[in-house]
Amino acid sequence: MYESKHSISLLFNANNVYDRQILEGIGHYLHTTKVDWDVFLEEDFRFHGDDVSEWRCDGLIANYDDLEIKKIVDNISEPVIGVGCSYSDLEQYPNIPYVASDNFALVESAFKHLKEKGLKRFAMYSVPLDEHHRWVIERERAFAKLANKEEYSYQIYKGHATNRKTWHSTFKQLSDWIENLPKPIGIIAVNDARARHLLQACDHLGVEVPERVSIIGIDNDDLARNLSRISLSSVTQGCFEMGYKAAKLLHKRLEGKKVPESQVLVGPVGVEARQSTEFKALSDPYVIQAVHFIRQFATKGIKVDQVTDFVGISRSNLENRFQQEHGYSVHTAIHNEKLVRACKLLAESEMSINDIAEKCGYPSLQYMYSVFNKHFNSTPSAYRSENQKGKESKVASF
Repeated sequence: MYESKHSISLLFNANNVYDRQILEGIGHYLHTTKVDWDVFLEEDFRFHGDDVSEWRCDGLIANYDDLEIKKIVDNISEPVIGVGCSYSDLEQYPNIPYVASDNFALVESAFKHLKEKGLKRFAMYSVPLDEHHRWVIERERAFAKLANKEEYSYQIYKGHATNRKTWHSTFKQLSDWIENLPKPIGIIAVNDARARHLLQACDHLGVEVPERVSIIGIDNDDLARNLSRISLSSVTQGCFEMGYKAAKLLHKRLEGKKVPESQVLVGPVGVEARQSTEFKALSDPYVIQAVHFIRQFATKGIKVDQVTDFVGISRSNLENRFQQEHGYSVHTAIHNEKLVRACKLLAESEMSINDIAEKCGYPSLQYMYSVFNKHFNSTPSAYRSENQKGKESKVASF
């Protein structure tokens, strides 16, 4: 038997991945329990301030990182569950049940990922601090604490807020900062939007990613990732779990159960490792240039001669340098890059195998089948079946 219906308001601005994933977690709670909620969310999924006295609801779940939302909700007598940033200063939390993303754990995941790649220099690209970005200082403090504990040198660059009028000067200053950093270096961006700026600036400067600058963001936002030529590694926040826990807390309150006015910290899901942090400690500048060129153009059907032309040395010279750094040939590097891309698309997309063969630079579908038969004793379709998203790829050791 279902419970009586409750009217619930969700106060979010779902134009960002953080809020959207929290809403997905709330939705999952609704689908997997017997709650009967009449949920109100603005038609455009964005919060619009209203006269609080006219609201009719039994409870709310609200994003407390949005100060406009917080100001309105603070004047409401109905049960409220807050979600948002975690704070090192407990006095900054509201006196309500509050589900928070663990900022220290987010930065720690990114830091450990870069450290495990063998990097020994670190930087953070942040955001100018203002009342709307209180989470920024928490991530900066976490980064500084981790770097100091390991006794690594580090820098924090806040940059500037971006808008259409100042973008060119902002981009120039960011480029200057990157150009003057000691390299190789790992940079943690406080979110994926800032990470995308880094990728653009490195591309503009001709700074190889990840050979000279390895970049990792926070949010795992598909929009930011797909707008960059180099795929972005990123920490996935536990937003889905935050939404689920917030809905569960509100459910308990509506049932008349006591819910402590305390903080529930939710850690990250993990790191989605992609091209921007595929760092290997290379010392030969010609090999670094060649690897960067191959990563960008392997799927365009390039040959070894095009790589040597780009680097500007003889084929035999480059091959000798490749053998010393990698232990294999330039041709093998091109081949491996195409195969890694093909495996990733098979495991993570619904693209047809014929389209994948074309996108990855194979001369024909039959040729791609022969490659998979040689490497995996399998067909591309069988590989897809065995390596759906979430399973470890067989090409991880390439």
